[in-house]
Amino acid sequence: MGKTWRLIDAGPCGAYHNMAFDEAIATSVRSAKEPPTLRLYGWDRPSVTLGCFQQASDIDRAYCASRGIPIVRRPTGGRAILHHRELTYSFSIRTDSGPFANGLLESYGAIAAAFHLAFRKAGIPAESKKQREKGRVLAGSPLCFQSSSYGEILVDNRKAAGSAQKRWSDGLLQQGSVPYSYDAAEIMRIFGAENFTALGSAMTCLEEVMPGLGEEEFRELLKTSFEETFGVSLLLCRPSPEEEALTRDLEESKYSLGSWNFRR
Repeated sequence: MGKTWRLIDAGPCGAYHNMAFDEAIATSVRSAKEPPTLRLYGWDRPSVTLGCFQQASDIDRAYCASRGIPIVRRPTGGRAILHHRELTYSFSIRTDSGPFANGLLESYGAIAAAFHLAFRKAGIPAESKKQREKGRVLAGSPLCFQSSSYGEILVDNRKAAGSAQKRWSDGLLQQGSVPYSYDAAEIMRIFGAENFTALGSAMTCLEEVMPGLGEEEFRELLKTSFEETFGVSLLLCRPSPEEEALTRDLEESKYSLGSWNFRR
């Protein structure tokens, strides 16, 4: 594994573009055309992502349409998220060496270590969950932040960062969300009041746990934490022309289509 990885700081983008961009990066990293890549980004408007295997009926599609809230299905698993004011990330790497070659849990744990360090650097007493949940604990709610599983970041036993992963034989893509704030009323409308029960005791956000922490400051802390955790340098880069072309193609042929987003 090389000592220089890529950092792509994309800023706010549209929902379909975000998912297409993440898959395009993962494709180029898996083929060894590009080094391991951490992408940081946001959303140009409130948007909902569904887990790859999730039922679209878990959310109020009519309400989202009336509010102009895009719905897009992720390439990764997990459950739905209402994205808006947050730091979203994707991390793509080959799985032929290091901790990423040893399966799902070890790769989750390795990435969680970098996030745990970033929270600690910010002065936030975070913990990385060591227990893997399954069954009713995870299936009982369509909301990602309603419960936590292995490798996710907790503050006062409330989820502060969610993540999901897609693995191939030659690489992985992990996507995750760190909310700066969240809109409780909008979550209730999109997911239903019954699914909002006790959400405030299940999730938190950076503005609650560290009100003075700036968004740019946290991004820089995450960058340096990745570098320290993996012993690499992250070089700020633009996507390759091939990645940009593949992003456009995937956005048009997959992520903007109902046949992908509402196939379940």
